[in-house]
Amino acid sequence: MKFFETSKYHSFKKSTYITLRWIGIIGQLIAVNFVYFILGFEFDFFTSNFAIFLGILSNLYLIYIYKKTQLSDRSAFLFLLIDILQLGILLYLSGGIINPFIIFIIIPSVFSSSNLSFKTNTLLVILTTVIIVFLTFFSEDLPAPLSDHFHVSPYYFYSIPIALIVALIFLNYFAMTFGTQSRLRKEALAKMEEVMAKEHEMLSLGGQAAAAAHSLGTPLSTIKIITQELLKQLKDNKEVIQDIELLESQVERCNQILKRLSLNPNQEDDFIDEDLTMRDYIKEIVYSFKETSDKKFILNFDQDSNKKKITKSIEIVYGLRNFIGNANKFSEKNIFITLKSDNQFTEVIIEDDGPGYPYDIISKIGEPYLKSLKKIEKNKIGLGLGLFIGKTLLEKNFAFLQFRNSETRGGAEVIIKWKNKDLFNI
Repeated sequence: MKFFETSKYHSFKKSTYITLRWIGIIGQLIAVNFVYFILGFEFDFFTSNFAIFLGILSNLYLIYIYKKTQLSDRSAFLFLLIDILQLGILLYLSGGIINPFIIFIIIPSVFSSSNLSFKTNTLLVILTTVIIVFLTFFSEDLPAPLSDHFHVSPYYFYSIPIALIVALIFLNYFAMTFGTQSRLRKEALAKMEEVMAKEHEMLSLGGQAAAAAHSLGTPLSTIKIITQELLKQLKDNKEVIQDIELLESQVERCNQILKRLSLNPNQEDDFIDEDLTMRDYIKEIVYSFKETSDKKFILNFDQDSNKKKITKSIEIVYGLRNFIGNANKFSEKNIFITLKSDNQFTEVIIEDDGPGYPYDIISKIGEPYLKSLKKIEKNKIGLGLGLFIGKTLLEKNFAFLQFRNSETRGGAEVIIKWKNKDLFNI
């Protein structure tokens, strides 16, 4: 299953946006009518209510005519632009930049910044800035009698739009940055869940494998009998005897595999078929890499390391395999794995003799979709998803992780540490 790129998909949930707009519209109606009827202030009451009525119409359009449940980037821009213009009209009619409600003019663009595209957010910020500048120089007076005795220093007057524009840019940048990071993290977590789902799916295939084992038993027995007869008949023919012996050994190997599956249909790999010590976990994981790698794995285990077994955990296995696999990928010749364990802590240190972590991303390791400015071989370029998945899985199982460049090996170094009370109670 291939996930679409959520980090590039921008939208609003329509129902949430409509609710927020109703709150804003009702607030505007209460404010305008309270000031006019209760306080008796004088301003363009009918034009103000007409501007609010336009907001009501646009909301009704969203409810009854716009049928999609999500507002696209373009549609959201148009409706947010309507919100900004409507607020601009109300503020123009009631004092402009010195109206205390001027702060509300930055809300639509800030609200959109974590959900819409950079281009859309930039346009909204520019348009909001233009309206703030316009309201600074052009507007009706504050509602009478407020305007009769209201005077401020030009320094204070012009500091209001400057403060608003600075706040607008800062809040938008802040929200856009965190919004992008949030989308990327959600996408990475979705991929991690996909990977773990595949791991569990492999386990669920155990039952089918057991059924296949029973079905394949008879034909394999027949092949074994035929190979034994051929060995007897062709024992003097050295040209084919080796091939027959190889065939017999492979048949025996198949029988052993099928026997194992029949006894334990939920078995996936040797290193997770039972509870193991951390020493055995590492040995089995390293062995799985040795079959396909020409690198040298150097294991250094404490003689007195804790012999207590850990409850089998796909998360721990997959997390450790990710980091050992990374060391295997980036190392030149050697991978060093050290296990330290006592009564309180268990620590696994994975080092390699490769180029190490680029210094511009070392402080961000564990975040998804990292890109270094350093030039790296194309076959070794990654998105940081392996580190993200490994880190997330191990931290979920109470591990503390530290990433740095090894002072002794020259390459990357990962330190994975557990409190024994957490590790053995997983």
